[in-house]
Amino acid sequence: MEILKQGAEGRLYLGVFKGEKCLVKERFIKHYRHPELDTQITRQRIKAETKAASRCQNAGILAPRILHTDLNERKIYMEYFGEAITAKELIQRVVADHSVETAEIVLKNLCTQVGTIIGKLHANNIIHGDLTTSNILINPKSENKDFKEYDIVFIDFGLSHYNQGAEDKGVDLYVLERALLSTHSEQPYLFDYMLEAYRKKCGKDEGTIVAKFEEVRARGRKRTMIG
Repeated sequence: MEILKQGAEGRLYLGVFKGEKCLVKERFIKHYRHPELDTQITRQRIKAETKAASRCQNAGILAPRILHTDLNERKIYMEYFGEAITAKELIQRVVADHSVETAEIVLKNLCTQVGTIIGKLHANNIIHGDLTTSNILINPKSENKDFKEYDIVFIDFGLSHYNQGAEDKGVDLYVLERALLSTHSEQPYLFDYMLEAYRKKCGKDEGTIVAKFEEVRARGRKRTMIG
């Protein structure tokens, strides 16, 4: 299999499953952990990713189809989006190719779509656990790959779980805000547009969730100030 990417948590390969080109995610053995604990954590994360993909499918949210899981080999075989780029890459392209004013107009549309999908995730009590622009794929609809029309695909649900509570949803939003401020500090409006769209889709607990998010944010700022 061809290695596409290697990170701290595992490797991504380009492979084939039952004649279909696919992405294979292999999770490393973490030698600093007790072997039984490492196996348990790895299995939990593989199962979490599989369950989240199914829940997303049921909720009408695009996520890679899981074709096969092998707990012994620590691998997930999933749908491969060969023409897609990450939202991080798209944002960087838009910023590089347009004036500041035009880039904000273009990115407002992207952020509105992303915020709407996160709202749907939370309305269905799906907590992603690692919301960043690297974990969102932009899959072009047109063959010329100009990204004027695209589907948004959420990926990497290894830290996801099911929870109805406002606290976990607020933490999910806080993780997203921190990731955006870290990766796209020159576009501070990104999160505001996402949150605006999110509030319209996250369900009847919108006020409680946003209040929890602001509470989590305040705790985070306090920790930062104290050091």
